[in-house]
Amino acid sequence: MLNWDDPLAAFNDTSNKTRTTENAIHAEHILEHQKHFDLKDKLSKTKSPETETAPQSTMEPVRTDDKRVINGLTDINQLAPFKYPWAWDFFLNANKNHWTPLDINMSKDVHDYQHRMTVEEKHVYENVLSYLTTSDILAMRNVGLAVMEKMTAPELQIYQARQVYEEALHTWTYQHCIESIGLEQGEIYNRYRVVPAINQKIQLANNKINSVLRADIDLTDKDELENFVLSYTFFAGIFEGCWFYNGFSPIFALQRRGLMTGTAEQLQYIMRDEVLHCAFGIRVVNQIIAENNVQIDPAQIKSMWEEAEAAEIDYAHYILRDPIIGYNAEDHIEQFRFIANRRARQLKHKEPFPGAENRLNWLDEQANLRKEKNFFETRVTEYQTGGSLNWE
Repeated sequence: MLNWDDPLAAFNDTSNKTRTTENAIHAEHILEHQKHFDLKDKLSKTKSPETETAPQSTMEPVRTDDKRVINGLTDINQLAPFKYPWAWDFFLNANKNHWTPLDINMSKDVHDYQHRMTVEEKHVYENVLSYLTTSDILAMRNVGLAVMEKMTAPELQIYQARQVYEEALHTWTYQHCIESIGLEQGEIYNRYRVVPAINQKIQLANNKINSVLRADIDLTDKDELENFVLSYTFFAGIFEGCWFYNGFSPIFALQRRGLMTGTAEQLQYIMRDEVLHCAFGIRVVNQIIAENNVQIDPAQIKSMWEEAEAAEIDYAHYILRDPIIGYNAEDHIEQFRFIANRRARQLKHKEPFPGAENRLNWLDEQANLRKEKNFFETRVTEYQTGGSLNWE
């Protein structure tokens, strides 16, 4: 089963062995290169002055210890030697996970929506999609525009480039669901602008992006750096680490009762991506803090969690104004608090909601993909290419 706290744990041994082999091969190549240059140097000494050419560049080689997540001074175009091999592992792992929404048969969902869903269930389904469509575009913009260009170690940027693609893929997924069901696109996409409970969450995220998406930002400035870390913390720990999970849960509640199973299956694929996004973001944040001795005001952290909770409470009471079978607003809110405590521990924060309970004790199992498929209901997909993906 997927490990929510360390999704790459299962790959550490394999990755270490692979890196050991790669390092040996790399060393052998360096030795061959050196022999080549030694021979070239000998030949150059026998040349006459007339045939000598201008000296080549004598730039210093990139040293691993000189690399930094941000504010690094090494050549950003040189991938290896790795300072952060775990970032490369994230990239390799992400590329084993491949899918598209076209892999999923949505015909049952069309029937469910038209003939089996109650008015209350349709309200939940439509508004979850409305929130998610805008959220993944925000996540894509945050990584691609506000974060990625500030990284000064290419192994980090390479995974983030994959993450940008995955956020775009998720947006395609929601669009595929909207088109398949036959929902009115303009109305669904505009809800985040006209429904205050959805707009509140989007505006919190917009404010975080806008505070760091500036051409004149200087991360050598202490205040600017602290604000950047706080913004990245918000997106990794709250936006992707908590709000997305709660965004999926109402659909998983429908899936448990045999409703909208095609949509839910796509969200299961998305959740696997989001586990990696969240884990990567939290690790980067912790690394920046350690390298730069960043001290975030605890009052700011406390306020961030409280704002996130207030927005989630309003959202829950809107989408679940009338409870559906097996799921209600109170469950949704308490689950947010439970997941928030998990993220806070990973970020080395004090738990914002002590004593919060795991109301959805079925969620971890529900969110993990089952490989047994009914051939006539859905296309068989292993959600991987190029290798064995083990989530145990």
